[in-house]
Amino acid sequence: MRTFGSWFLLGTLSAAASSAANAVDTSQWKCESCPFEKEQFSASVEGGGGTVSESSAKFGDYTGLDKKGPYFVLGGDAKYRGPGGTWGSATASDLGLDSRSVEAEGGMEGRFALRLGYSEIPRHFTDNAMTPFSGNGGGRLTLPAGYPAVDTASMPLSTTLQPVEIGYNRKRFDLGGEALAGTNWSIKASWRRDTRDGTLPTAGSFFSSSSQLAAPVDQTTDQFELATSYFTRRLQATLSAQLSLFKNNQNSLTWSNPFVPIVTGGDIGQLALPPDNKFWQITGSAGYEITPWLRASGEFAVGRMQQDAGYLAPTLNASLAPPDQLALPVQSLNGRVDTFNSAVRVTATPTEPLRLNGTWTHDVRDNKTASLSYPAVSTDTFLDPVQRTNQPFSYRTDRFKLNGDYHGPGTWKTSLGVDYEERMRTLQEVVYTRETTFWGQVGAQLPQSVSWWLKLAHAERDSSTYGIATWVDPPENPLLRKYNLAERSRNEVKARGEWAIVDNVSFGLNYEVAEDDYSKSTIGLLDGRTQDFGADVAVAISDKTRIFAFAQTERINSRQAGSQLFSTPDWFGYNKDQIDVFGLGIKHTAALKGKLDLGADFTVARSRSDVRVDAGPTEPPFPTAKTSRETFKLWADYRVRDNLSVIGNYWYDHYTSQDWRLDGVLPGTIPNFLAFGVQPPQYRVHVFSLSLRYYIH
Repeated sequence: MRTFGSWFLLGTLSAAASSAANAVDTSQWKCESCPFEKEQFSASVEGGGGTVSESSAKFGDYTGLDKKGPYFVLGGDAKYRGPGGTWGSATASDLGLDSRSVEAEGGMEGRFALRLGYSEIPRHFTDNAMTPFSGNGGGRLTLPAGYPAVDTASMPLSTTLQPVEIGYNRKRFDLGGEALAGTNWSIKASWRRDTRDGTLPTAGSFFSSSSQLAAPVDQTTDQFELATSYFTRRLQATLSAQLSLFKNNQNSLTWSNPFVPIVTGGDIGQLALPPDNKFWQITGSAGYEITPWLRASGEFAVGRMQQDAGYLAPTLNASLAPPDQLALPVQSLNGRVDTFNSAVRVTATPTEPLRLNGTWTHDVRDNKTASLSYPAVSTDTFLDPVQRTNQPFSYRTDRFKLNGDYHGPGTWKTSLGVDYEERMRTLQEVVYTRETTFWGQVGAQLPQSVSWWLKLAHAERDSSTYGIATWVDPPENPLLRKYNLAERSRNEVKARGEWAIVDNVSFGLNYEVAEDDYSKSTIGLLDGRTQDFGADVAVAISDKTRIFAFAQTERINSRQAGSQLFSTPDWFGYNKDQIDVFGLGIKHTAALKGKLDLGADFTVARSRSDVRVDAGPTEPPFPTAKTSRETFKLWADYRVRDNLSVIGNYWYDHYTSQDWRLDGVLPGTIPNFLAFGVQPPQYRVHVFSLSLRYYIH
């Protein structure tokens, strides 16, 4: 037994007395690392203005900056943390533009959450579309005096052409929430509505004459979801019901023929627009930890697509045939497609360095729409003596994947796998296609901070005997092989390497190539090759200054064969596409005594497409199609005070393009084609903005 001396006991009692006399009052202490943040409110409001130097539909697509002149900068955010775990947040951005958005959410931690959202996305397709049609944006397009004419040269285009805006605005409204229902249950509900209003480009024809038209867009899509989830440490499961309703308030587009009809009554045409439809689906998923080293999961979805919108008349030209020859077998498609999707996954880790994965997915698309014969009218001009029959295509797909990862020795990691896909089809040229892919990947972390990985893959696809689609008129060349149905061999190589040259400099390289060979195809796609190469570098000059740069190039080549005489190949087509991208950026923080943050990004993108057709005699290739874009962005944030900042932005965007399909094609350029006259987009835009952001704490 150990005893203490009197001096030790005296010292201990003296220390205790001193602590009691100088005790610290902890009644006002607050936990800084508790699960809930301390009660607080913070917000910021940003307001200011900007200007755009040039009007451009291409530049304004998605951004809302399509018009020249000033615009408002307006936005902000707010966060709230209250008693009992209550919380809320809201964000508003680009309120002065057509690309505005507002989001808000809130609730109580561990109890419930609600969210609300609104956004707009503008779509702009052309700057300079011109048309003589009136009523654009509606379902009936008419022509002024002077029409019809025998060709575009005889039309009074100089006095009747007017600008037409081609584009639409998409608005989205979101509402949803979720709540815990007991210890292991949660419930979630959501509703999303998308509306689209404006126009889209389309075209209508009467035999050999065609016109570009502005099709009306007035559509609404509602999506509903109700889901419940159950979760424990070993089991997680979810069951949900989803419904999507699409409604088009414009079911057709009717237009007057600007060309002199070649048959009596061919002066008005009509096109069907997307019909009303709906889709419902029941989905479920579950994951279960069988043992600490074995886990299984699965999911399924059962759905149905339906479309029963009323048919339009086969033609508006009643002089083509007696009414009984134009009679429809039914008044609507009454279309129905049943879908079933499922997947089962098993993951096992029998030993620490080894991981095995297996997956089976099963997808079915069962088209139960009735197959009926309909009168076939070509462009309101001719009635085919043979009726056409709709083909309710269906398919079933099974995919099996098995792979394993092994770590070791050292930093080495090896992966091997095999993927198998079988797709069964109805009413198509082949009954089934089967594709098997073998792949392997190896990688390691080497000395001197070098890491790399390499992946190789080989795939073979075969099919049942290639038949002839008897329902196609005129018939297909029996030597034709569609690329998605044809037998194919594919080889792929992917590689990535990274090197931390010094602590603050890293460099990376990536390479990828894929080659497709359709060696058993006589007519159709014969081969293709895609090749990518890229490099990137990041430099941390200091804790406050960072620089990055990257470059990427892609090459896509393909070769196809065709026949003008419905026989063996007598012409070949060659496509070569090239895309190059380079980017450079810098960010510097806490300059000018910690008050200034600034950054800059510069990007250059180039693309070109070459098409050549070899039909025997020497023929010149098509002109090269090119696009070029340079973008420079500069931003700065200067903190005048702790609660006030000045924000400045500059955006330069230069876009040029050449497209032989559009270059010089004006409304009257082609005798039998009344075009919009849209030219390839070109713009050089400067955007400046200056705003103040005020912080509330």
